[in-house]
Amino acid sequence: MRKRKSELRPRIPDPKFNDILVSQFINSLMFEGKKSIAQRIMYDALDVIQERTGQSGLEVFKKAMTNASPLIEVRSRRVGGATYQVPTEVRPERRTALAIRWLITYSRARGEKSMAQRLANELIAASNNEGTTVKKRDDTHRMAEANKAFAHFRF
Repeated sequence: MRKRKSELRPRIPDPKFNDILVSQFINSLMFEGKKSIAQRIMYDALDVIQERTGQSGLEVFKKAMTNASPLIEVRSRRVGGATYQVPTEVRPERRTALAIRWLITYSRARGEKSMAQRLANELIAASNNEGTTVKKRDDTHRMAEANKAFAHFRF
């Protein structure tokens, strides 16, 4: 390996829940550096979840993150002129990053009025193991399962 591994910068937890995962989610939700708006959307969504389910918004969020995280994915690997989809395990950092990305992407694609409503509904669906985010995770797992024969080409 030529270069040294880059150092991870310390993450600052969010002000309301003092949670690093929530802070990471807010940063991914943010557009054009407008963090206060992203925070308002996230906290409003968690309040809506609290009202609708009766459970803590933070708990539902954590459960949704767990349910949306993929355990295995396929990566392209070129061997002798042919490209194979090789199933590999997902590193924990990438696992959370993918879950966050998918939750935000599919929340934005929903039809509700405000982003807070969309996010709340997607998080509730994901915490119940349903919705488009969980479907995406299942598709990823299914793809890896289908290409299990190429597992011996692992990196």
